[in-house]
Amino acid sequence: MNAQRFKQLASTLYIQVIIGLTAGILLGHFYPDIGVELKPLGDLFIKLIKMLLAPIIFASVVVGIARMGSVKETGRVGAKAMIYFEVCSTVALVFGLLVVNLVKPGVGMNIDASQIDTASIKSYTAAAEHHTTTEFLMNIVPNSVVGAFAQGNMLQIILFSLLFSFALNRLGKKVMPLVDGLDMFLHGMFGVVRIVMFLAPIGAFGGIAFTIAKYGIGTLSSFAELMIAVYVTCILFVIIVLGAVMRYCGVPLWGFLKYIKDELLIVLGTASTEAVLPQMLVKMEAMGCQKKIVGLVLPTGYTFNADGTAIYLTMAAIFIAQATNVDMTLWDQLVILGVMLLTSKGSAGVAGAGFVALAATLASMHKIPISGLVLLVGIDRFLNEARAVTNLIGNGVATIAVAKWEGALDLEQMRRAFAAASAGLELPGTPAPDLPTGEIVPPVNTIKAST
Repeated sequence: MNAQRFKQLASTLYIQVIIGLTAGILLGHFYPDIGVELKPLGDLFIKLIKMLLAPIIFASVVVGIARMGSVKETGRVGAKAMIYFEVCSTVALVFGLLVVNLVKPGVGMNIDASQIDTASIKSYTAAAEHHTTTEFLMNIVPNSVVGAFAQGNMLQIILFSLLFSFALNRLGKKVMPLVDGLDMFLHGMFGVVRIVMFLAPIGAFGGIAFTIAKYGIGTLSSFAELMIAVYVTCILFVIIVLGAVMRYCGVPLWGFLKYIKDELLIVLGTASTEAVLPQMLVKMEAMGCQKKIVGLVLPTGYTFNADGTAIYLTMAAIFIAQATNVDMTLWDQLVILGVMLLTSKGSAGVAGAGFVALAATLASMHKIPISGLVLLVGIDRFLNEARAVTNLIGNGVATIAVAKWEGALDLEQMRRAFAAASAGLELPGTPAPDLPTGEIVPPVNTIKAST
């Protein structure tokens, strides 16, 4: 029986990812020359997932909205989602601001900003120059639909998907065969995702091995106070703020975190929330959030609801000010917070998005030296893991909150899904929009709780 239980545990994704993470940390620390060469393993896994994102986002949004039945309902859901995103992002920014002023991790470093070599941050500062609000808004509209899909630009894909969905709504029942076909295509794409997820432990292994080998354990100790502050702030934000939202929704936070434990570990290893978006779309629907909510809120949240990034932005900016002895009044800090409400929204699809958003903020303020970004280069990868995990949890909670707000959350199915995931069983099917109430989609719509 023990041997059978061990075999069952070893076959679950989260155990395999934990093994991969542990092996990667050990290899990166003791054999850094080998570890630094393993970066392609993590990059390959993320690239495989990114290959699937554009068609999955398109099909999810179109199927969900086309089956809503009215543009008015879509607009209502979208408005509620944007209100939630803005409120939660603001709370995250304030949360980070309070903690960094309380802990003061940069005080006493006494760094002369004029003596800092900025060669290592040129790529980020260059990207920040093209990070204005106007350019962000203009970039939402693609030059061509094909180009948006080819480049994997999430905002552009969502815009086209919304327009296409509205067009299908106006055409009525005669286009439902097309919607049904897209739904079946979506199931096929999720099947491909399940195949790719077998490589998740290898991707996590390569990603963490490279990080430890490249930047070393010593980097962690040098900026330990800032790193601990960021991680603790993210944890407190999840427990206090997101926990309060979950209590309102009637969903246990700990139960939800256990439910998405596979995805959390993959994000921790790869530092990329995109790596688990397809799986999250399936799991959120399987736990009782209606497809129309999941298809619209979750992909949009990846751009507009980056809670972890918001926490990082305020803490990193004030840290640089403290380290370079820049005096920041309360008004200065409130102005920075206001600017970050905009810059934190325009970083989707950019490599090192949080770092670019921070560079854009500092460049627009002319108060904190942008050269201070060099202080964060060595630890940004480690901080990125904290903000990526927080972003993932935040977007899952946002989907649940909007579903609850819309009366589109099935708590009984949620309980069945949580129980099935804990037991390692298949997740229950979700009620189909075009079937009578209570009828369940056939097993093609189920996924293995830990594949």
